[in-house]
Amino acid sequence: MRKRADFLAAAKGLACARGAVLVQALDRKDGRPGVRIGFTATRRIGGAVQRNRAKRRLREAARLTAPGLALAGCDYVLIARGGAIRRPWPALLDDVKSALIRLAADLGAPSGETAAPPPNSGPAAADE
Repeated sequence: MRKRADFLAAAKGLACARGAVLVQALDRKDGRPGVRIGFTATRRIGGAVQRNRAKRRLREAARLTAPGLALAGCDYVLIARGGAIRRPWPALLDDVKSALIRLAADLGAPSGETAAPPPNSGPAAADE
């Protein structure tokens, strides 16, 4: 997601705060099955370098967790909170994962309607 209007629309949906991340979710209800994810970090996080580092960490966490947990047809916004830069990597992954699980339950997703994992993901792709 890149347009401000998309971020503002997602802010009107459901939200779940976990540790160093706040995740907002909105069911687009437009019939398109894709998942869109946006990332943001406010100046409260720090200067440009710190904000970019926080967003890079959130992007990677989303890349690893969203394919199995994000609902098709939804928009997600991951907002970095205070400890996003210093939080240990496994804890940050757990924050994103638990927030996505909670939002999926709140959006009422029947099991099996998550986004399909991208090709070349998983343990075998990490070895390449």
